Amino acid sequence: MKLNELLHDIYRGKIDPRFESVDILSISCDSRKAMMGGLFVALHGKVHDGADYIKEACSRRVFAVATMADVTQLQEQHPRICFLKVDDAQDFLHQVVSRLYGNPSQTVRTIGITGTNGKTTITYLFEAILGQAKKECGVIGTVNYRLADTVVPAGQTTPGFLDNQHFLTSLAWQHVPYCVMEVSSHALTQDRVHGIDFKGAIFTNLTSDHLDYHETRENYFQAKSLLFRNLGPGSTAVINIDDPYGQRLLSMTQAKVVTYGIERTADVMAKKIRMDMSGSRFALIALEGKVEIKTRLVGMYNIYNILAAISMCLAEGVSLKDIRKGIDRLGAVPGRLERVDCGQKFSVFIDYAHTQDALKNVLETVRKISKAKIILVFGCGGNRDKTKRPLMGEVAGRLADFAFVTSDNPRNEDPQSIIDQILPGFQRDNYKVIVNREEAIGQALKMAKSGDAVLIAGKGHEMYQIFANGPVYFNEREIVKKFLTC
Repeated sequence: MKLNELLHDIYRGKIDPRFESVDILSISCDSRKAMMGGLFVALHGKVHDGADYIKEACSRRVFAVATMADVTQLQEQHPRICFLKVDDAQDFLHQVVSRLYGNPSQTVRTIGITGTNGKTTITYLFEAILGQAKKECGVIGTVNYRLADTVVPAGQTTPGFLDNQHFLTSLAWQHVPYCVMEVSSHALTQDRVHGIDFKGAIFTNLTSDHLDYHETRENYFQAKSLLFRNLGPGSTAVINIDDPYGQRLLSMTQAKVVTYGIERTADVMAKKIRMDMSGSRFALIALEGKVEIKTRLVGMYNIYNILAAISMCLAEGVSLKDIRKGIDRLGAVPGRLERVDCGQKFSVFIDYAHTQDALKNVLETVRKISKAKIILVFGCGGNRDKTKRPLMGEVAGRLADFAFVTSDNPRNEDPQSIIDQILPGFQRDNYKVIVNREEAIGQALKMAKSGDAVLIAGKGHEMYQIFANGPVYFNEREIVKKFLTC
């Protein structure tokens, strides 16, 4: 698109006539992703100022740069680049992206999932069910961003605004009908999902998390509620009616509401739940009919996740037959109670649980399917919500037979200092501190006897540990297999 067409009614400044007919091929706000022939928008963030990276963007031969900084000197330094002085770089970015890429979410039915726990598992369930129904689905999630065999590791739960638009645009070009997206509270308050016309949204649950950012649980809930408050009347809101925050959401959306639950009467319910080491079974009860659901996933929280996926798929017109087969064909979800089997006489599970509620859920699940001892390895992340540290210690001490308290992703904090804030939660002396996470895993495996269960919690799918000087490769599956010599 020519620059003057792109900026029509958006940019009020004067454009040098030399650049009016220049074709803009792409838009970027990350100088590392700036491309020749593109427009670079220098955003002013809380940590970084995009104006500091204009020189790098120019070195990549962009055609134009938009910035809130003074452009006089920049224009003199780079006479072959068009510089645009804007009042609000974020608003300018939203407008030009909409003009260049259109609105891909009008073509790709986009489903958002929010809540403290369960988001990733639901994306895998939704993808499996739609696959059974012969409908393609792109996925934006904590583990990765993917479409069929194309998989890109995720940098964060929900990408930035521009990355979301790029991904949705690529799906639209490939005529992919669906995208399912994990939507974090940060993404909602930081406008990362701006411009996405969500056709559906799922609420899983809400417990304390990210209070380092939101400060209070009420602020955290209000951030989550934005996804539902912004839904139009033609959209569908799928809400966990057993969660008290889900009950509050019922009156906060214009969308058609579909409720799911186990304890309270809901539109979609699970009854006669049975589970063992091999998986779970339950009777699904919905307006569309009743059917027996079988899954290799275990845990009451996974029954909720399955109900959420079923509710949205029913709203999208997927048959109960395809839903049942899609759930049945899904095996393990990466880092979600993922089993590591080397022929040992005890069970080893890797799970992403990094909040007290998630840790409680997974420990209670392992307790139901394991008759012997539970040996836990866990820690807490640095530069994150400190209030949950003793709470996780309390859950670990109460529900595990023995816990190795270790390092997680310490980031810029001292690992021992984080551990010292976990320990007051323990009410009995059933733990040992081993700061080195690999050593802690080794000691847990060495302690395990026949029939026991070792649960390694906190990192799940992650392949690294984050320290003050950056990430270090850390694959817990490989570490377990090394200790078990398989």
